[in-house]
Amino acid sequence: KYYPPDFDPAKIPKLKLPKDRQYVVRLMAPFNMRCKTCGEYIYKGKKFNARKETVQNEVYLGLPIFRFYIKCTRCLAEITFKTDPENTDYTMEHGATRNFQAEKLLEEEEKRMQKEREEEELNNPMKVLENRTKDSKLEMEVLENLQELKELNQRQANVDFEAMLKQYKEYEEEQKRREQE
Repeated sequence: KYYPPDFDPAKIPKLKLPKDRQYVVRLMAPFNMRCKTCGEYIYKGKKFNARKETVQNEVYLGLPIFRFYIKCTRCLAEITFKTDPENTDYTMEHGATRNFQAEKLLEEEEKRMQKEREEEELNNPMKVLENRTKDSKLEMEVLENLQELKELNQRQANVDFEAMLKQYKEYEEEQKRREQE
């Protein structure tokens, strides 16, 4: 290319792009959902051409949060969801309902119980001791049950090879007799 001697790149106007610009991306549905308008099930892994934008004024530990717009495969209603880096997941915004996930509810319940226990232990030193004894008793019971299961499996796993060979020999002799007859 030819650049004239009086060419100044600073005089070229820069493209002013808005911060909330939307990009078209190809993505898969991150979870099972059901459209609110037509009731169509959209399964995890279904591919979509989506619009992606950075959510303004929302950041988690310096990570930007993205919003995705997809369309229902049957009725073309718009469905939106956002990234949730705090829980390494996605949150449904509108247009569909997320299908029930037992694992997620169980994890949340477990976290809540753990927090309650820690708060209780901070205020009451006797509660710490009680919880320790309870945990050790539970651990002992689990070990005892495991030992019982191991013993039970060993008793049932005893195989008498001699009896099996004898039975097979009898079967072979019976077969030979039938062939001779």
